[in-house]
Amino acid sequence: MSTIRSIISLLLLAILPFFPFLAAKAQNYDESKVPSYVLPDALKMVSGKKVRNQKTWETKRRPEILKLFEDNIYGQMPTAYDSVRRMIVSDDGAAMGGKAILKQVLIEIFRNQKSVKINLVLFVPSKAAAPSPVFLLINNRGKDNTDPTRIKKSEFWPAEMLIDSGFAIATFHVDDLAPDNKDTYMNGVLQLYPEQLKMDNGMKAIGAWAWGANRVMDYFEKDKDLDAKKVIIVGHSRGGKASLWAAAQDQRFAACVTNCSGNSGAALARRQFGERISRINTSFPHWFNNNYKKFNDKENLLPVDQHMLIALVAPRPIYATNASKDLWADPKGTFLALKNAESTYALYGLHPDLPASPPGINEPYIIPPIAYHIRDGEHNMTAYDWANFIRFARSF
Repeated sequence: MSTIRSIISLLLLAILPFFPFLAAKAQNYDESKVPSYVLPDALKMVSGKKVRNQKTWETKRRPEILKLFEDNIYGQMPTAYDSVRRMIVSDDGAAMGGKAILKQVLIEIFRNQKSVKINLVLFVPSKAAAPSPVFLLINNRGKDNTDPTRIKKSEFWPAEMLIDSGFAIATFHVDDLAPDNKDTYMNGVLQLYPEQLKMDNGMKAIGAWAWGANRVMDYFEKDKDLDAKKVIIVGHSRGGKASLWAAAQDQRFAACVTNCSGNSGAALARRQFGERISRINTSFPHWFNNNYKKFNDKENLLPVDQHMLIALVAPRPIYATNASKDLWADPKGTFLALKNAESTYALYGLHPDLPASPPGINEPYIIPPIAYHIRDGEHNMTAYDWANFIRFARSF
């Protein structure tokens, strides 16, 4: 009997990486089992000195935290390339029944005689009296969710809603930068930077997607129809991890939306609730750098936690979300990460004043610079979420 049990256990261990929902059953969903933890102080430098003003934050502590995240989680963010080509491959001035201009833009970046191509889909309100503010989605789902023909419409990217509200809406797909596959993720941006693959703190897929968002921002600065000072970067789930990292790295983004991003996104790792670092690194070894694997089941050894990533967005507004049936993404841990980032915003004279405990389901707290909601339902991004993102954008 013991031999049979051993064989079954070995089989389960072998298949868990391929069936994350089975692995999820082994994770903690009981608040009483959350271990005690002490968060690193975002405003205490490695030297022990306390940060008390914007200058010290911006010149010393912020770069220090950014490097800690680069070295231990997300990897480096290379910036050098040889040249870039931007070309509008399609321009339809009568999209959405005349309400929008559709631009399909090819952005091609060259380095060392190789290139990567980003295919950008962009709708701009056709009757805008001034350059339009923009929502940019990092699309980690099927490309049909962001169909430029609008034959298929998805509430994951409700372009018509954004246009009717006076916003431009843009997207690119993660596969252009790094296929979301452990065997092929290097067939994109990392062909330009192969040295990153040899480094323990080298960029991988999440970093590549954020890198792509930064290159799209370069294009926005060239497009006279857009207000590049009013760009909100948006991501869902793994895309929400990337939107946070893009906003932390590139301060040109006016605000960040991270939707249901969970562990290694907006949720605190030290709570060990729902998805954990070890599960991510087992199921998705291509997302984060090699050093991150040192913290499998050792969250308390991390020199950072996700409230510090949110702090890197300051003083710009940030909106994090969850869903009631998505405990895997730790809604409470997400809210607590936001709450623990408030002290950094206070350096700028901003006082988010989030409530002491998470707001109720479908009771969004939308008072910049830090907004939050937990929506009724599953792990997804819906029209309800987008309607609140619009409210958020209009509020600042």
